[in-house]
Amino acid sequence: MTARPPSLLDIVKAPQTASPLAASALILIDAQEEYRLGRLKLDGIEPAIAEAARLLGLARRSALPVFHIVQHAKAGSPIFNPEGPMVEIFEALRPQAGERIVVKSLPNAFAKTDLHELIGATGRRELILAGFMTHMCVSATARAATDLGYRNTVVAHATATRALPDPLGGVLAAETVKRAALAMLADRFAIVLPDSEALVAAQPSPASALA
Repeated sequence: MTARPPSLLDIVKAPQTASPLAASALILIDAQEEYRLGRLKLDGIEPAIAEAARLLGLARRSALPVFHIVQHAKAGSPIFNPEGPMVEIFEALRPQAGERIVVKSLPNAFAKTDLHELIGATGRRELILAGFMTHMCVSATARAATDLGYRNTVVAHATATRALPDPLGGVLAAETVKRAALAMLADRFAIVLPDSEALVAAQPSPASALA
């Protein structure tokens, strides 16, 4: 049996605890109809939406700042056309009063947006990330957040992606793409947990928080 290789986080002995809710903001990335009804249909999108809704409910009950990131392309684009219905946020994940919507045009949610400044105004330095696609905008945003000094937790089952053409031949299944993307993030850029239940279980107890 092959031994488990260490991650970069293991090697440098970095903290590998989940983001504490009291210090975190929730970033929901591109929870839009393009991924369910448009040209970029994702494998496992319905269970991922359901898990993201559970995570959003947890964030609201815990009074986390919530940021809804949405992708807009140029008018008339075949995907994420801002003039069409595919940019709409899934009904189960629509913002409530006080939750900010940040419109982006690139995979990284910090690029050409004011997301960094908006998070900075909350005083939070930990991010809980979920959304779509795992290998694209979730990954790009987590990597950029690390560069900006945030510590990240990604909730795996609240993300989804799609099969990709393998440039070396064949097709990479969506589950393979997703698992590889999460493994890459867990190597250096994020703590990866399966679901919101695991996030709750990983929270420090009141006693340990006072120790």
